[in-house]
Amino acid sequence: MTTSLVRPAVEIHPRLTDPLLPQLLHPSRLLWTPRELADLTATVTTELTTSVKDILRFDEDRRWWARLALTDGVELWLLSWLPGQHTKPHDHGGASGSFTVLQGELGEEYRYPGGPIRRRTHVAGEGIGFGAGRAHQVTGIGDAPAASVHAYSPPLVPTREYTTLADVPAEIPPLPAIVHG
Repeated sequence: MTTSLVRPAVEIHPRLTDPLLPQLLHPSRLLWTPRELADLTATVTTELTTSVKDILRFDEDRRWWARLALTDGVELWLLSWLPGQHTKPHDHGGASGSFTVLQGELGEEYRYPGGPIRRRTHVAGEGIGFGAGRAHQVTGIGDAPAASVHAYSPPLVPTREYTTLADVPAEIPPLPAIVHG
């Protein structure tokens, strides 16, 4: 008997059973644009709100997250943020990304290579898509817990962390070659 090492075209969190999600994931799409990623996270937060909130957890000791879906072209995550919880400054390794706030409020400091550090507040229902090279730090702000849905393409690209956003290099190295077998 032989065991296959090929993962299925679509992996979905076992508690997400809404038939809409597989339709949204377009398993044959291998590279998503920032706009397509933003549309995906916006649709998940508005159309699958109850299902996603049923998975949601908050942890006082550390930020909590769960992968909602994975295809060869995109990964989808749910993250929770208690007030003050934050990421380290990071980029997404050359992948494009997006996030939409499901509930609460998030503060974001971000920077493109060679550009100034900027600040932005995102409230429930707001989202953003961004191209490769954008570095940021996200923080739960306000008095209430926050949650957000994130998507990245290509998937499974490691993030790069920085001490501060001022340390983001003038050029972000390109993604490693993607080999499909």
